[in-house]
Amino acid sequence: MSDARRRLPGVDVLLASVPFRQLLQRYPRGRVVDAARQALALIREEVGLKGEGALPEGDEGYAGRVGQLLESWDLPSLRPVINATGVILHTNLGRAPLSRAAREAMARVGQGYSNLEFELEPGGRGSRYVHCVRLLRELTGAPDALVVNNNAAAVVLALNTLAAGRGVLVSRGELVEIGGGFRIPDILSRSGAVLREVGTTNRTRLADYRDGVAGGDVAAILKVHRSNFRISGFTEEASLADLAILAREMDLFLVHDLGSGLLADPEALGLPAEPRAPDSLRAGVHAVAFSGDKLLGGPQAGVLLGEEPVMEAMRKNPLCRAFRVDKGTLAGLEATLKQYLDPEEALREIPALRMLATPLEDLEARARALAEGAAGGGLEVLPAPGTGVVGGGTCPGVDLPTWTLRVRAAGKSPRELALSLRKGTPPLVARVADDDVVLDLRTMDPGEDETVRVLLERFRRVVG
Repeated sequence: MSDARRRLPGVDVLLASVPFRQLLQRYPRGRVVDAARQALALIREEVGLKGEGALPEGDEGYAGRVGQLLESWDLPSLRPVINATGVILHTNLGRAPLSRAAREAMARVGQGYSNLEFELEPGGRGSRYVHCVRLLRELTGAPDALVVNNNAAAVVLALNTLAAGRGVLVSRGELVEIGGGFRIPDILSRSGAVLREVGTTNRTRLADYRDGVAGGDVAAILKVHRSNFRISGFTEEASLADLAILAREMDLFLVHDLGSGLLADPEALGLPAEPRAPDSLRAGVHAVAFSGDKLLGGPQAGVLLGEEPVMEAMRKNPLCRAFRVDKGTLAGLEATLKQYLDPEEALREIPALRMLATPLEDLEARARALAEGAAGGGLEVLPAPGTGVVGGGTCPGVDLPTWTLRVRAAGKSPRELALSLRKGTPPLVARVADDDVVLDLRTMDPGEDETVRVLLERFRRVVG
C-alpha cells in the first residue's frame, strides 16, 4: 500500500498553479514560499495520522490552506475584543475602554507633530509635564500634579525621591500584592527605600507608627489603600488625617497609594464609599498616587498629586524620565479629565462609568432582544439575571447586578463553545459557569450587540 504522503506536490509545482498565482499577486513571493512549505509540513503530519483523506482537493485546496496561513500571519498580535466577561476593568483585556473624546485626542496628536515639549509663544523648549496639570488641579484641588506611566511607577518615584536609603513605615495590613504578582514590599525595595513594618495584619494604631519612628532614620509613611480585598471583624487602623498630623510632627513625608483613582461620585455609580484623591489631599498628605486606567477611565497612567516642592523634586528625579508618558497618553488623559468638568458628561461618555451606571432594565431589554434573534438550530440562548464585578483590583466584594445570555450548543462542551467564540472576528471573550457560556451585557457596549448577534448566528449555522 503506497504512502499517501508521496502524493504531496512540491512547492515549485504549487507556485506555478493558477490559484497560487493569485496568492502571489497579494503577497510577496518569499512569504508565499514560506507559507507553502509550512502548510505542506502540516498536511504531511495530518496525512500520516489520518491517511489520504487528509489530502487537500486540488490546487485550490492547497492554496486555501496557504492563504489561511498567510492571513493568520497578518493578524495583529494586539487586537480588539468584545468583553462579555462581566468584569468592567478587566486587566487582561486592557482595563478601561477609552471615551470617544480620548480616542480622537490620541489620534490627533499621533498623526503628526505636537507641542509635547515645546512652548509655542516663546518658541523654545518646554516640558511634557505641564499638559494635564491645570485640569488635575481644578478637579482635585491639588497644589501640583505629575503624570507618569502607571501607578506602580508613581509610587516608586515618590518613595525614591522622598526616602531613598531611609525607612518607610507601612502597616502589616497594607503589604498587599497587586496584579501580576507585584507586591508592595518589592516595589518599595526597588525604590531604594527601607521597609519598616508596623502594627499587625488586622490592627495598626497611630501608636504603632510613632513607635516605628522611634526605631530611627525614618523618612516617610506609606499608606496603601487595600483596594483589592477587605479586612473585617476585629480591626483598627489609623486615619489618614491622624497620620498627616504625626508626619508633620515627626518631620516625615506621608504618601498615599490610592490605587483606583475614582473621581466620580461613587453613589451615582452604585458603588460603596471609596476614598478619592481630594479626600487624601484635604487630610494633609504630601503626595497621593493613583491609576489613570482604572475607575478614572482613561489611558494607562500613574497620577501624582501633592505639594509643589514635592512634585518638583519628583520631576527632577532621573527616574522621572524613565517613567515618563508619551504624547498619546497625555492627550487621552487630558481629554478624559476634561469630561469630568461636567459630571453628567463623564457618566455618559466615559465607558467604564457608563457601564457601572447603566440601569438594570436597559440590560434586560438588550439581553432579551439578543436572545430572541440568536437562538435556533443547535444553539440555545437564554436571557438570565446575573452578577458582575468592577475588576482591576477595585471594589472587592461588590457584586454588580446585571443581565446575561446563557448559551449552549449541541455537540459542544461549554469550553469548546467559548473557544470558538474567542476565535471569531472579532474575538468574543465570555466566561463559563454552570455548564453554560455566559455573556454579560454590562461589559458589552450596546454598539456591539449586532456584532454579537452575527457571531452567534454564524456559530448557529455551524452547529445546526
